[in-house]
Amino acid sequence: MGILSFKNVSKGFGDGEHRAEVLKNISLEVAEGEFLVLLGFSGTGKTTLINLMAGLEKPSEGIVTFKEEEITGPGPERGVIFQNYSLMPWLTVDQNVGLAVETIFPRLSKAAKQEKIDRYVRMVGLSHARMRRPAELSGGMRQRVNVARALAMNPEVLLLDEPLSALDALTRANLADEIEHIWEADKKTCVLITNDVDEAILLADRIIALNPDGTLGQEFKVSIPRPRDRGAMNHNEMFHALRAQVTNYLMDVGIKAKAEGSKRLPNVTAIHNQIVPAAVERAQEGLIDQKFLTFEGLHKIYPTPKGPLTVVEDFSLKLNRGEFISLIGHSGCGKSTVLTMAAGLNDISKGVIKLDGYEVRGADPERAVVFQSPNLFPWLTAKENVAIGVDKVYPGASLSERQDVIEYYLEKVGLADAMDKPAVDMSNGMKQRVGIARAFALSPKLLLLDEPFGMLDSLTRWELQEVLMEVWERTKVTAICVTHDVDEAILLADRVVMMTNGPQATIGHITNVDLPRPRTRKALLEHPDYYAYRQEVLDFLEEYEHGAKPKAKTAPKAIAAE
Repeated sequence: MGILSFKNVSKGFGDGEHRAEVLKNISLEVAEGEFLVLLGFSGTGKTTLINLMAGLEKPSEGIVTFKEEEITGPGPERGVIFQNYSLMPWLTVDQNVGLAVETIFPRLSKAAKQEKIDRYVRMVGLSHARMRRPAELSGGMRQRVNVARALAMNPEVLLLDEPLSALDALTRANLADEIEHIWEADKKTCVLITNDVDEAILLADRIIALNPDGTLGQEFKVSIPRPRDRGAMNHNEMFHALRAQVTNYLMDVGIKAKAEGSKRLPNVTAIHNQIVPAAVERAQEGLIDQKFLTFEGLHKIYPTPKGPLTVVEDFSLKLNRGEFISLIGHSGCGKSTVLTMAAGLNDISKGVIKLDGYEVRGADPERAVVFQSPNLFPWLTAKENVAIGVDKVYPGASLSERQDVIEYYLEKVGLADAMDKPAVDMSNGMKQRVGIARAFALSPKLLLLDEPFGMLDSLTRWELQEVLMEVWERTKVTAICVTHDVDEAILLADRVVMMTNGPQATIGHITNVDLPRPRTRKALLEHPDYYAYRQEVLDFLEEYEHGAKPKAKTAPKAIAAE
């Protein structure tokens, strides 16, 4: 019998026609001292499962036990760390942790209580910030206080409900490492729910996938020796194999096969893609395919009270027509600044951007942008949101032809059954699908993607990356994607362009990704060269970690496509 046990547990919400069964017939044993990770898509019941362990929910059927006693409510032996930290804003770090100590150990002396507070504040690396209040802390530091507070209750089981998902990639990695160190030191039983496969493999003794229908899925034993170094994992064959197995399973159960759409793209031409006179076409012949998009000595300088601040400096790059570039670097390196200048949404301080031989000036539908948040009109349907741009760029097309364009791309992004659904009723993933459809429906010369999947959980992100790749394969539009996700950068790109830290950020290194297309995540994870490309990007990012400004590896005046 495990320390935590589920026996034929089901949980549903609502009544009658409105009842939703979230978990179905769950039987599970968690061994004492085990680090168990529950992994699955959003909506698979992960949080409900951990709430049942915490005693915050009661099962509709079955029984949940702790040390063979039925769980009927919360208890100090089960400490919970949630995704959102609920700290008392008027209390310091010490005082927030002290609340937990006071609740669980009211009879301890003042000195003994302070000793406990000191220990756990030190354990999460916040001794230097102990007298600060939450408003003076970063998101990562606030989550560390949350961890310290849970540990101060000295629970026998630590329940972690996506505690790292709201953090940036670097802070997330550092805090995950700290959680592992804490677990190693105290050997507490830990149950973590997450949607990050790498995080799961690095931390777990055992991974259990949750299926979209609320049942338990496949179980994966993690036999990689500890300690598991994040950097070394990239060279570890066991890690590669397990990563591929878990990823493939989740994609197979979570990403349903898309039915082929019935729509055919009509033979209409966007206003900016109309045939030019023969003389003009001949004059532009050398520009249309080669050096289709060029950044020449690009600078972005902002005035400040202390004088001009150069955010981007001498960014020079040449793209051929139909090339897909990923732009990657740490926060503040100017990735989005370069993208918004290319979109014509941000003035160029110095230098020039040319597209198809013409200087970029101001916003234009020939340069379509997909942002992190798709900015849909909430009261309009998917079709109506896409139609706004289509009506502008196809002035010579009939109404039925324009409708065919709209429906063709909505089908291609998997929204055939939701075209008439208002944006207000859509999930974040569905809204982003509309944003992608809207961008492609403009038939742009250049597609600009600014962390388009950054607000989505990692598993929904995989699905939309595949959607993006499928639609891009059909159009071969020239594209630039800003991302902080190394796997996403490699999956999408012909070249990964890495930027040095800001201010005065520029191109530091470029990796040519010579992997076969069409690409899928499954195929890449099994390709013998994939992890070498991944290591090249990881090495660059590690060199520039924590705001370092080493000398750029490559900084020529203009870096052209091969």
